[in-house]
Amino acid sequence: MDIAASTPLLGGLSPQDFMRRHWQKKPLLIRQALPGVAPPVTRADLFALAADEAVESRLVERQDSRWSLRHGPFGRRQLPAVRQSGWTLLVQGVDLHVDAAHELLSRFRFVPDARLDDLLISYATDGGGVGPHFDSYDVFLLQVHGRRRWRIGRVDDASLEPDVPLKILARFEPEEECLLEPGDMLYLPPRWAHDGVAEGECMTCSIGFRAPTTDEVGRETLHRLLDAEEADAAPVLYGDASQAATGAPGRIPASLQAFCAEAVARLVESPTALACALGEWLSEPKPRVSFEAGTALRDETGLVLDRRTRMLYDDDHLFINGESYRAGGADATLMRQLADRRVLLPEQWRRASDEARDLLAEWAEAGWLHAMNDEPKEEDR
Repeated sequence: MDIAASTPLLGGLSPQDFMRRHWQKKPLLIRQALPGVAPPVTRADLFALAADEAVESRLVERQDSRWSLRHGPFGRRQLPAVRQSGWTLLVQGVDLHVDAAHELLSRFRFVPDARLDDLLISYATDGGGVGPHFDSYDVFLLQVHGRRRWRIGRVDDASLEPDVPLKILARFEPEEECLLEPGDMLYLPPRWAHDGVAEGECMTCSIGFRAPTTDEVGRETLHRLLDAEEADAAPVLYGDASQAATGAPGRIPASLQAFCAEAVARLVESPTALACALGEWLSEPKPRVSFEAGTALRDETGLVLDRRTRMLYDDDHLFINGESYRAGGADATLMRQLADRRVLLPEQWRRASDEARDLLAEWAEAGWLHAMNDEPKEEDR
């Protein structure tokens, strides 16, 4: 991807210009971002995905001022009739199960993969929607079938409607309104309120980006650092040989508080260990993701990462599906190419060291990557 070249996907802006002018700053309405776009899945296939226990799905219905929310999986008879108005089916992570959705998501890789989350598809009948709300992350809303009317505005009052199973803003004040048709796209930064209502049957792809909180990052990285500490060294026991007899047994000794502070500080004192823990967490597949055993590699074929594989890197490590590896030299360059481009040509990976080739073979057997002509078919998901 040429990040300096203008593209219709971003309304004639280059990825560089878009990130500088709009990312996390202000909305952008893009007419015909993808002219002639087709839905990544048919309605029937989307309903079939919603029936799969490995797929996260939700059903939102509205009758007058009453909202209902149910979580899948949903058999076809559990979904309302398509001629019934006012309902929405949300299917999360379609990119993990459908190649066309994965390819659509890959168009947005001008944002680091560490931030890229998934592609959600919202199917709605006439009048369907999920009410005015805001997200804490960036989102691209791409219309792929039918029409949806959007109203957007800043959030001045974040109070929610009481006794509603959805986080619907109680006092939404729209500033702009637009009607999206197939190929049109709307970008919204975090905390921009939006309310989308289908005008007839419609389908919208939502390309979302993960935005972890400080609590989440701290909890997940510390958890991994603690696991590594327990694996690498015997635990150090607290000792208080100089503890005097106390007349205040309820007071926590200062020495024990200091021991605790030192233990936590020791976990995070190594920048390399902290970076490694972060990379393992960021590359961890989602809980419902599983891989089928793969096959041995052949020298004459190129390699492609499985669409479910998350692969990242930093200056010292490679991270793939929650695992970390030290990397340096020519092998590191090769593996970084695989992470960035998600493919390696035969002449590229044949030059790898024996150690790197063994690692690629392990990943292939685990189903994390495939020979280019051995990618899993849709019916194998």
